[in-house]
Amino acid sequence: QVQLVESGGGLVQAGGSLRLSCAVSGSIFSIYAMGWYRQAPGKQRELVAQITSGGSTNYADSVKGRFTISRDNAKNTVYLQMNSLKPEDTAVYYCNAQTRMNYWGKGTLVTVSS
Repeated sequence: QVQLVESGGGLVQAGGSLRLSCAVSGSIFSIYAMGWYRQAPGKQRELVAQITSGGSTNYADSVKGRFTISRDNAKNTVYLQMNSLKPEDTAVYYCNAQTRMNYWGKGTLVTVSS
């Protein structure tokens, strides 16, 4: 079992920045990839960024150059630094952990005003 708790969402103006955090606990040794997904109203959940246990990262085209995923193994925390935010980044952001199963946090709302 893996437990995930997101924090750091909020309201920000376009062009601003936010940093999301995902605290990870439980069977951390079994995780081979961590990711951030988002779901905007009326849209499907989509991958934003992912980092593997080996440190490889990949990003959605829409956030490349603006968002950065990172992890602090000592703190068991994964971060998503979001810069140059746009109104279209408004969504609930979910932390995801991949083992043989998929685990999800409850999400944190990010609202970007124009």
